Amino acid sequence: MIRFCFGTISLSGRYLKVVCLVVIVTSDKLRLSETKSMTQIAFFVVAIAVVVFLEFSNFSRSKEWQATITPLASIVGSGFLVSAPLLVRSFGGFAAPAMMVLVLLAFFFGWAIRYNIVVVESELDKGRDKLLSSMEELSHIILAFAYFISVAYYLSLLGSFLLTSFGIRSNHWGTVIALGLLLGIGILGWSGGAERVARLERFATTFNLAVIGGFLASLAVLNSQIILDGSAFSAVAGKLSTASIPVLLGLLVVVQGFETTRFTGGRFKADTRTKAMRDAQLISGIIYLVFFLLLLPLYKDLQQGEGVAAVITVAGSVGLILPAALTIAAMGSQISAALADGIGNVGLIREVTHGKVDARHAYLLVTVIGMGILLATNVNEVISLASRAFALFYALQCFVAFEAARKRPQDKWRSFAFLMLAIVATAIFMFGHAAAA
Repeated sequence: MIRFCFGTISLSGRYLKVVCLVVIVTSDKLRLSETKSMTQIAFFVVAIAVVVFLEFSNFSRSKEWQATITPLASIVGSGFLVSAPLLVRSFGGFAAPAMMVLVLLAFFFGWAIRYNIVVVESELDKGRDKLLSSMEELSHIILAFAYFISVAYYLSLLGSFLLTSFGIRSNHWGTVIALGLLLGIGILGWSGGAERVARLERFATTFNLAVIGGFLASLAVLNSQIILDGSAFSAVAGKLSTASIPVLLGLLVVVQGFETTRFTGGRFKADTRTKAMRDAQLISGIIYLVFFLLLLPLYKDLQQGEGVAAVITVAGSVGLILPAALTIAAMGSQISAALADGIGNVGLIREVTHGKVDARHAYLLVTVIGMGILLATNVNEVISLASRAFALFYALQCFVAFEAARKRPQDKWRSFAFLMLAIVATAIFMFGHAAAA
């Protein structure tokens, strides 16, 4: 189009410049339109491929994958969208290394819990070590409280995602939506319907992973187009200070979820569960790091965005269909995760009270305490509170691993490592705080 402008139109110099400017702008708009079309094609192709694989392949029906998909979905389901805006605002261009620190922290905590699956569970079954049994029971009580917070966390995010999709930024209405959903879960649990609804989790998980895969493909196309065109983007400077560390610690919950395999002993053997946890953490870690690297051209937009759901708004510059797809996937993953954690919490409450609190009253407890958390905090504070609660659970699990390892001569070096991890997790519990909104 530019060659046509110079070769055919015969006008005075002043008008020639105007005509050429119009043609160049039109060319840039067409190029932008082409890029968005390509990103959307990539999104649909990859998303459909993921759905086909997860629903119809023989591998997806294997016991190994069934054990892996639950922790994998839990890790990437909630943290995938909120991690980027919070880390980019707090760390700027260092967001990807900050994410790597969280991934590594979670992997080491997972290592301690995997040790407990292999070694401690058999010791607990024997019932000889009273200290070990007491520490394990205390960790379950802490996890029950962590689940109270996590249900509120998931529903707070859902409210934020829903409002963002309509261009509304309001903590008040986000809390109202979360309260309504929590009340609905309480009614479902009281009536015995929560378990039936939670069976839809598999389809929500499939859709969520398909959208994540499609979004990564779209970002890859965008980055490829930038490289091929030789375009430049405004790099965001890295930020790092002593004030950044507590914020990073307060975001541990975005990589939480791997511990679910600790409590699936009724369905899977110990070696299957340890492999599933390790695979889920490796896959989710790769997804997170690739995501942050592919987002580099959009860091500036994320810094200027508002709220924890800023990725949904920014996604509109990549492809027109992406904000709607991300919103639906986020809502589905949050409600399924809230139901799953609610059900898990009911089981823990019955366990720690030795059956004195039945399922119906446990759901009532989940609803009342969850409502109190939602009314007392905003979404960023809930994220930090959930991180600290899970950090305390990880600390206790690391202490359990330390106590078991120090009594085994072959595991002396592990006992020291578990003790160091317990101290780190305790520091997260004590010093982690909310990121800026």
